[in-house]
Amino acid sequence: MDTILSLMSLDALFAALAVALVAGVVKGLVGFGMPMILVSGLGNFLAPELALAGLIVPTLVTNGMQALRQGPAQAAKSMQKFRVFLGAGLITLLISAQFVRVLPTDIMLLIIGVLVAGFAIMQLVGLRFHLQKPSKRLEFGIGGFAGLIGGVSGVWGPPTVAYLTALNTEKTEQMRVQGVIYGLGAVALAVAHIGSGVLNGDTVVFSVMLVPSAILGMWVGGTVQDRIDQTAFRKATLIVLALAAANLIRKALLT
Repeated sequence: MDTILSLMSLDALFAALAVALVAGVVKGLVGFGMPMILVSGLGNFLAPELALAGLIVPTLVTNGMQALRQGPAQAAKSMQKFRVFLGAGLITLLISAQFVRVLPTDIMLLIIGVLVAGFAIMQLVGLRFHLQKPSKRLEFGIGGFAGLIGGVSGVWGPPTVAYLTALNTEKTEQMRVQGVIYGLGAVALAVAHIGSGVLNGDTVVFSVMLVPSAILGMWVGGTVQDRIDQTAFRKATLIVLALAAANLIRKALLT
């Protein structure tokens, strides 16, 4: 506890636990959003690097739970299916994470926020964009872009969700695939930020303390998600995606 209180006040710690709970609920409902909610929520009262460190362990644990919900065999199948996306994201994430202390992220966040918000809004108003059989080149490009912004900001969900939604991925598979993609990304993020110094002996304690709240929230959100159909799930996903993109735009403009 002394380690935590050397980083923040007790009030800030309780606020961080509340943010983790909300992030868990959203993730349990639509399968993504935890890093965005954590980094933006914690960033309101903590230093950016501490907020980034805080999201790493909860993201790693909850994505592992989500990926393995239908068992290791199904998770391995999803890894094989999206191996190009995963490989490209891993490469760019490891590279971009090393520049987190010096690389401005506002322009990058603004670009992705505008693109993803436009995609989500078009889908919500009925202008559907489908990918029947995407090329490996497109998959590599989107995966690489997701990893690029993920290494810098800890947020790689929007382009991933936009891609899966365009593929019209079935609800259960989309939840599992997101867990696999984000889980492997979280492992890479943890390794990368051990190297960058963001995740260290002090900040990892704070990150671990957020895990129980995140798991509780994820259970609540998952209970709701099990009771909604594919159409409602798609709509909920697009709404959260649009809100997340709007938050990225806000963050970019206020940086």
